[in-house]
Amino acid sequence: MTAREILKEYWGYDSFRPMQEDIINDALEGKDVLAILPTGGGKSVCFQVPAMMKDGIALVVTPLIALMKDQVQGLERRGIRAIAVHAGMDRSDVELALNNAAYGDYKFLYLSPERLKTRIFHAWLSRMNVSFIVVDEAHCISQWGYDFRPNYLEIGELRKSVDAPVIALTATATPAVSDDIMERLSFKEKNLKISGFERENLSYIVRRAEDKQGQLLSILKGVPGSGIVYVRNRSKAEELSSFLRQQGVPASFYHAGLGAVLRTLRQEEWTSGKTRVIVSTNAFGMGIDKADVRFVVHYDLPESPEAYFQEAGRAGRDGAHSWAVLLWNDSDLRRLKQIESASFPSLEFIADIYQKIHIFSEIPYDTGIGREIKLDIKAFCHRFKFQLSPVYYAIKYLEREGHWAFSEDTDIKTRVMITADRTALYGIELPEPKMVSLLEVLMRSYTGLFSYPISIDEDYIAAKCGVSVPELRKLLYGLSINHVIRYIPADHSDILFILHDRLRPGNVQLSPQRYRLLQSKYRERVQAMTDYVQEEDECRSRFLLRYFGQENGKDCGRCDICRSKKKRSHRERILDFVRSAGGEYTLEELRRTLGPGEDGYLGELREMIDRGEVPPYRK
Repeated sequence: MTAREILKEYWGYDSFRPMQEDIINDALEGKDVLAILPTGGGKSVCFQVPAMMKDGIALVVTPLIALMKDQVQGLERRGIRAIAVHAGMDRSDVELALNNAAYGDYKFLYLSPERLKTRIFHAWLSRMNVSFIVVDEAHCISQWGYDFRPNYLEIGELRKSVDAPVIALTATATPAVSDDIMERLSFKEKNLKISGFERENLSYIVRRAEDKQGQLLSILKGVPGSGIVYVRNRSKAEELSSFLRQQGVPASFYHAGLGAVLRTLRQEEWTSGKTRVIVSTNAFGMGIDKADVRFVVHYDLPESPEAYFQEAGRAGRDGAHSWAVLLWNDSDLRRLKQIESASFPSLEFIADIYQKIHIFSEIPYDTGIGREIKLDIKAFCHRFKFQLSPVYYAIKYLEREGHWAFSEDTDIKTRVMITADRTALYGIELPEPKMVSLLEVLMRSYTGLFSYPISIDEDYIAAKCGVSVPELRKLLYGLSINHVIRYIPADHSDILFILHDRLRPGNVQLSPQRYRLLQSKYRERVQAMTDYVQEEDECRSRFLLRYFGQENGKDCGRCDICRSKKKRSHRERILDFVRSAGGEYTLEELRRTLGPGEDGYLGELREMIDRGEVPPYRK
């Protein structure tokens, strides 16, 4: 089958979007390719279609667990076999997934980057027929990128043992980042495909606002349809959505701390139109399947043009006119300076956090590699009398230095192990017949239950038993207090994946040079964001295009600055005409003089008459 036939059969489209076919053809010819496509530009099709056309399995490396799960589910709905390995899975789940990837006729194996370094992955890798190495969010491999992750560097090492072309994808990369990506992924030759950063249907608006709530309500009244409002933290998301509901706006909030079921429900209600506005942290948006988003409002100032461009780009993916509005004031600029200070605690503090995290997790020196630990940061801070913010950024910095991988707000499945002796199991008297049925379903559905805790699919087991999920949990708890099973309930937690044995004090490698580099790059991005909101003359779209290296951008004609220029131009032309007419004129004379498009001047003329800048026209 051809690429277009694959696209039609599995995705239902007759043709590709701009640049997709070029990227696919390069990949099928065995070329390494870096594709920079805007948010909503169809990046996944660029690797999914060629992978369907070749034998073997595509390895897809992505740091976003939620997006990974969404894509696996989306592929399965299309009848395409896909599987994922990520943080929060126990060893038996990982082993089973990798076994299936090697022998189960799967087309896609999604991996979080920390898994690339594990012994278990390398043990199975040699048995896989790898068709492509796909690097999603490829800017994460670049030291110049805004979200550098050292685990991505393992992909370069992977290329030494896997002879497969690389398809690298990102929505945001400056020229320096693009070059760095291709070098670190050991491209055989440079091959960069860029679908222009222009969004011709998107109007970028920046408003300085002391009363942000009032401005937001004004936007919601003026722009029909659904949208996203991005805020900086969870409490703000909850407070602002409550305010909007009080004002009669169907709104809800979303953040990573909600838990999987509630997050899914919130997203479905918004996608279906039941909720008009979703107020969210940056946890919301990756992989959302809603093209008719009419507006994206940034209630707080983002920390980088990359983050802003990607989030704003979630508006108007259907091609219809949409709005990206950014609200700011002086307190936002002060907050960015404060975040910079908190984001880079001293190297001595960071080294101390490294040791205390291991102490808190009861990991002795020279042990710990490969361990996955649930980390309650608030409990950690309470025990050691630390402030939350610098500890969080120290943990993130240690991730950047390659000491561990940090996955925030990870969903961990329920796990069960049968602790009763197998021979005595059926002689145990249980208080409810449903418990007996549940045990039978568990034993038919999973192997290894008598050896170690096994992750179970609560929805599947509940359906097989004819009970609800809450009732299933009560039955599992009942079995545990009757000493039949060990029951480890589903959890939602931050997870640290330890990448090497615990180092002794003095051996924790923290490069002062890298520290200064990261700090300077952060300052550059903050300054670029500050310049963007304070800009008064350059078109918003052109400013962003120039930031990403596209020097030949043109004025969009739709942003607040372009509209202001048009208004000034209208005013100047009207003044010239009225002066030349000696103050005596008719509308018809004005139209004939100003030429085509004259109706655009009428509103400005009325305002000028009201302000007394020109005399009224003769009837």
